[in-house]
Amino acid sequence: MDDEQIFKMLLDCSYRMHTRLGPGLLESAYETCLVFELRKAGLHVERQRSMPLVYEGEILDVGYRIDLVVESRIIVEIKSVEALNDVHIAQILTYLKLSKLHLGLLVNFNVSSLKKGIRRVII
Repeated sequence: MDDEQIFKMLLDCSYRMHTRLGPGLLESAYETCLVFELRKAGLHVERQRSMPLVYEGEILDVGYRIDLVVESRIIVEIKSVEALNDVHIAQILTYLKLSKLHLGLLVNFNVSSLKKGIRRVII
């Protein structure tokens, strides 16, 4: 499967889940349900992957966690906020750079229409 096929499956699962649950839940609830949907679709999902920070050649465990890594290729950052803003985009961009991955999906499930809460991020 290529990245585009995986990404489409991610979107399909996200839309299906949002249709069933709607807005207003905690981020952790959306994360748990999305992991369930993605695994049901046959995708390999790592949840809360630890991401150390390399600073001046030293590996530092500073507690960063990526919400989801799908098929070891796509980062999914889940939000349940009033609106996505620049800091959310900056966060996923930083995670992509630090993880050396190139494709991310930022999803805010706290919206009436999920189309308003989805951002594809590529570096």
